[in-house]
Amino acid sequence: MSTRIRYVSLGLLAVVGLYTGGWAYFSPTGWYANFPGLGLSWLPQLGPYNEHLVKDAGAMFLALALLTIVALREVRNTRLVQTTGAVWLVFNVLHFSYHVQHLDMYGTRDQVLNVVFLAALVLLSAVLLVPVSPGRRGDTK
Repeated sequence: MSTRIRYVSLGLLAVVGLYTGGWAYFSPTGWYANFPGLGLSWLPQLGPYNEHLVKDAGAMFLALALLTIVALREVRNTRLVQTTGAVWLVFNVLHFSYHVQHLDMYGTRDQVLNVVFLAALVLLSAVLLVPVSPGRRGDTK
């Protein structure tokens, strides 16, 4: 694994955390009605709106984003990057597991997009568990 792959994985996860968390926390009704955006809407099918739950999810995503940004700034710190990856991996595996069991409420396009995007987040998280290849300069434990 290279430092560049760490940068990309952490950067993408930080964007997901900021996008999802910022939107959910600061505009909970808009997030609930319109997530993930781009003309799609995946949340109303899952049950009634609950502002407390939405804002808690937003706060959690913002906390993940903060951890990820710290790890991004310390990308050569293997322990920090792996811990960040493990935290995201726990969330993303559980999140993915839930959604793949509840795809029947969506049309085919939205089923595929759910699986692809959520699986990509699992993969981005898991990649962070791989240490930088031996011989890479500047890596610290």
